[in-house]
Amino acid sequence: MHASMSRRALLATTLAATLAAPALRGARAQGLGSRVSLLHLNDFHAKHDGQQPTGGTCRADRPCTGGSARLASGWSLLEAEARADGRGVLRLDAGDQFTGSLYHTAHGGRTEAAVQRATRIHAMTLGNHEFDGGPERLADYAALVDFPLLCANLDARREPLLRGRIGSHAVFRHGEQRIGLIGLTTETTPEASSPGPSVAFTDAREAALRAIAAIRAEGPATIVLLSHLGVVPDQQLAAAIPGVDLIIGGHSHTLLANGLPEAEGPSPLLVDGPDRPVRIVQAGAYGRWLGRLDLDLAADGTILAHGGRVLPVTPELPEDPSVAALLAGYGAPLAELRARPVGQSPVALPNNDCRKGECGLGNLVADAMLAAVPGAEIAVTNGGGLRAGLPQGAVSLGDVLEVLPFGNTLATMTIRGGDLREALEIGLSRYEQNGGGFAQVAGLRYGFDPGAPAGRRVTAISVREGDGYRPLDPERAYRVVTNNFNRRGGDGYTPFRDKALDAYDNGPPLEDVVAAYIRMGGASRSRLDGRIERRQGG
Repeated sequence: MHASMSRRALLATTLAATLAAPALRGARAQGLGSRVSLLHLNDFHAKHDGQQPTGGTCRADRPCTGGSARLASGWSLLEAEARADGRGVLRLDAGDQFTGSLYHTAHGGRTEAAVQRATRIHAMTLGNHEFDGGPERLADYAALVDFPLLCANLDARREPLLRGRIGSHAVFRHGEQRIGLIGLTTETTPEASSPGPSVAFTDAREAALRAIAAIRAEGPATIVLLSHLGVVPDQQLAAAIPGVDLIIGGHSHTLLANGLPEAEGPSPLLVDGPDRPVRIVQAGAYGRWLGRLDLDLAADGTILAHGGRVLPVTPELPEDPSVAALLAGYGAPLAELRARPVGQSPVALPNNDCRKGECGLGNLVADAMLAAVPGAEIAVTNGGGLRAGLPQGAVSLGDVLEVLPFGNTLATMTIRGGDLREALEIGLSRYEQNGGGFAQVAGLRYGFDPGAPAGRRVTAISVREGDGYRPLDPERAYRVVTNNFNRRGGDGYTPFRDKALDAYDNGPPLEDVVAAYIRMGGASRSRLDGRIERRQGG
């Protein structure tokens, strides 16, 4: 330690405090300030058992990727490579450890905290899903981890459970070299999660500038934004504010990598900042990849050169036995629940595309919702709420709970057609950022143009009547079923909150509705049928 106080003690002093942290270990190259490697993970979503490539639950008879035990081996492999090259190492997490599997549903953040301690994470920014269980669950998690939790644009001064637990930034040292980490999360968290009324999210740019000034007031440093904003806002931020050297990103589930067919861009992305080039990295989601960014740094913190790679966490990577044993303890109580049979699915139903267009899984869930409410004409649910895929073949209750881990209920309402159209536009407003509000539907069809300005992307809407469809009437009242999260304005669906009549939020649990529909053979009827049509330039 390069300080006389522990990290947790310093963390508790003030939101703006610079946090002490372990020194980086590794040799210094001649003529350089230092040589370091930043290992990075983002948007893990509690996928401790791994996943099939299509997003379904990991099973022994099908090849799987990710999983905490393989990730532990991946961390160790990348660190060994870096140390063999004479580099110091930081292990960093860009947020959204929470929500997405039975481990989190059953244990809150306890499994995630235990695995992160075992894999020696150095620092993490908060993602929006860290607030899904409210301040209570986040506070419990914060008490269990042994590394700084960072979020410079979080204002928790009015929330006693979080006050003093979350830092703005942390400074790590490698010899005399200072590396400043600044946490940022999306300002849309109140719409996408449940942080509670006493927590606020401030402007990310202003928060970053304040933290940069605080870090550099103590001396030269390499500035790293540990960002949960998404790859598009990261690029905008990099171009807008001075003093940033590097952004390690999350939230948009974007794989930036070189030489991998799934990659959406190179690693790192290079953006011309106001005073220096800014490098941006992000490693997909769900623990399917780990990133390693190698940096050669000048004494003043300037990045002289970079390298590294993205590691696919494939079945060929061995499981770390100690982490596998740890997971076995947390997984034992889940076994009976996982195994309870629900029904059959004739095809795999992945969740990969449910934030971008029509997906079979979204059709299944929306069809189940509509079938469960007599008299309802339309079902709408957010694609981002579908947290895993369903496998081909036998489907268990555990599989359904992986898809729908939030404990949402069915919600019903009456709403004008014009207000429903506004809600669909809101669902498309963050399309470029892979926003979770994209509407999966039943009982209607709609087309959209993702290249049009936000607010004008819906090109046509028609509602099922009998055996056909008729154009949406903006003045007519429609009976709609959704989930209670969207009905209360979640993911930006404010028309459902502010303009709905006869609203009722306490229907049956959504997972029970979907399980019952699958049990009745619903999975065989839910397929892609063109109910959502992407019309580029239309």
